[in-house]
Amino acid sequence: MTREETLKQLCDVGIIPVVRARSADALLDLAKALLAGGVPICEVTMTVPGAIDGIRRLAAALGKEVLVGVGSVTAAKQVQEAVAAGAQFVVGPVLVPEVIQAAHRHDKAVIPGAFTPTEIYQAHVMGADVVKVFPASVGGPAYFKAILAPMPFLKLMPTGGVDLTTAAAFIKAGAVTLGAGAALVDGAAIQKGDWATITKLARAFREEVKKARA
Repeated sequence: MTREETLKQLCDVGIIPVVRARSADALLDLAKALLAGGVPICEVTMTVPGAIDGIRRLAAALGKEVLVGVGSVTAAKQVQEAVAAGAQFVVGPVLVPEVIQAAHRHDKAVIPGAFTPTEIYQAHVMGADVVKVFPASVGGPAYFKAILAPMPFLKLMPTGGVDLTTAAAFIKAGAVTLGAGAALVDGAAIQKGDWATITKLARAFREEVKKARA
């Protein structure tokens, strides 16, 4: 899949599940549960023990159905390892030029983290496909409106503070997609193997995005 195709899917679906599971062993069942709920995307963060191997197994098993990405990336080496394992997109918590460059060398979409207007603009200039505004809970949807008023060309994704009560507001404020963590990828449900709850949450998030875009 090309970088442009990946970016289109990330924005069309409108939700990127941010996975911080205690073990990579849960990834396959989790991705299947998200897929059943209409969210064929899974961002495996580098904080997951055995993340690279987990990405490899997930991409091998579900790569044709689920868009697998890597998150919490802060170094070019991590990009190389994750892409070799099958990651199709790269997300970072902060702005690291080398990460953007490494992702684009492999024709992968990259979403670096930034917060201030200057950082966000710098990320855009450096080639970010989308800029992850983190932590989005600090400014909320109103912050997105304020940033986009003078710079409507930016593509922004909130992460941190995105839940079923704020999802629609972020979309209406101009977000092109949402980074949803614990509110979607529920840690307690994962621990119990309660995949029905994950599927239900995925459906609810998709519905919020659809309603906001309508």
